[in-house]
Parts: sequence; C-alpha cells; structure tokens
Amino acid sequence: MRKYITIFSLSFQNEFTYRLNFILWRLRNVLRILMVITLWNVVLSGRDSVFGYSSDQLIAYVLLASIVQTLVMASPSNDAVGGEIANGDLSNYLVKPISYIKFWFTRDLASKLLNILFAIGEFFFLIIIFRPNISFPFSIQNLIYGLLALSLAIISYFFVSKIAVFVSFWIPENTWGFMFIVLVFLEMLSGVIFPLDVMPSAVRFLVDLTPFPYLVYYPISIYVGKFTLSETLVILLKSSLWMVTSFFIVSRIWRKGLRVYSSEGK
Repeated sequence: MRKYITIFSLSFQNEFTYRLNFILWRLRNVLRILMVITLWNVVLSGRDSVFGYSSDQLIAYVLLASIVQTLVMASPSNDAVGGEIANGDLSNYLVKPISYIKFWFTRDLASKLLNILFAIGEFFFLIIIFRPNISFPFSIQNLIYGLLALSLAIISYFFVSKIAVFVSFWIPENTWGFMFIVLVFLEMLSGVIFPLDVMPSAVRFLVDLTPFPYLVYYPISIYVGKFTLSETLVILLKSSLWMVTSFFIVSRIWRKGLRVYSSEGK
C-alpha cells in the first residue's frame, strides 16, 4: 500500500511539470462548457422550457456534469498506456514489484485531485458569468448515495476505458483512432453534453443497457433527488455490476494481451 501512496504523491507533483499543457486542458474544458450552454440557449430561444428543462435547470446540469466529468474522466492513463504497449515500454513495468493496472489507477487518482481543484474554481467562475437562478438541493442521504455512485463511476470508467486501450496488444498502430471513437461515445451517452432523459424512451432503454449512463448522468440525478430510494438502490446495484463486469473483462483482456505482447529491442 505504501508504494502506491508514494506513486500518488509523486504523480501529483509531476502534474505541475507540464503547466502549459494542464492550463490548455482546463481552458479546453471551459470552452466546451461554454459551447454546450450556448447550444442549449439557442435551443431554448423563445421557449420557457424544452424536454421538461428550463434554461436555468439545463445550465445547472451542465455545470454539475463538468465537475462529475472531471472526477470520472480525467485519465492520463488513456494517453499513456496504449503508447507503452505499442512501443514496448510496458516491459519496464512487468519486471517491477507493482501491478501495472494499479499503478495507472493511482496516477489517475492524482490527476483527478488536481483537476477537481481547478474544476471547482471554473464552476464558480461560470456561475458568476451566467448568474443562473438555481439552487442546488442538499440532502445528506442523496449526497451519500451520490458520492457512492460517483465512486463506482470513477472505477468503472477506468476499467471501461482500459478495455478500449488494451486493443493496443493486437493493433498497436491504430490505438489512438479507436480510443477517440470510444471517448466520443462516452461523452455522448454518459450525460456529459445533455441529460439523458431528453432522449426518446426507446433510445434511452438501449443506452441504459450500457455502462455509460452510470458514469455521469446517474450520479448527478441521484444527488439532485430525481429518484426514489428504491430506484436509487437499483441504480447503485446496476452500477456495481457494471464495475465488477468491466473489471473481469479488463483482467481477461490483460492476461490474453500479455500472451501476444512482444517488445523486441527494449
């Protein structure tokens, strides 16, 4: 355990090494939020509400989604793991007394900590700009269940994204293109851009059969009290099942990948 605490500490300090890259990443995030809010303002132009959401409610959702996305989807391992497998650098980790998957999960947690500190500042900055007439509900019960859903989402996202990244064992030359497609689907179907209950019921039913809604939409919806206690417990159960399922899939792909992995010249 101590070695992973050390990795976390060093990784957090390393986040400050490439300050410009980090600043540009956060700027990109703010611009994306502004684009989404602008889009919804255009959709709502001349209307009191759309899909049951007022302008203030949609802005509130987008702002909450920006924080949840930062916690769940800030993952430097997505950029690094595929490259390490493709160019053979993975061998450097296989001879060390650490778990490669745990190593990158720990590094991701360090990145999330720094990102959330900036995301909170961005959140209040955007609140000042748009001054939406909103009040975020507070309930100890919903907060606890929401944090639990968020924790499950963080772990599930890590495993789900690694399912995509580990394709590098078989097609190392096409890692980034495949991962880009997966990330696009993640943003669209997880609830980052819009609340998923605006979808037609048939489409929503199909999306609910995937792990994506449990990454952003459901943690937010649980926190704001959209569901009864029984519905919340069912959602948490499904989220837990997706976390366990994705873990077993990643473990299996990892073992199979190591059998075909080669690192000539490394």
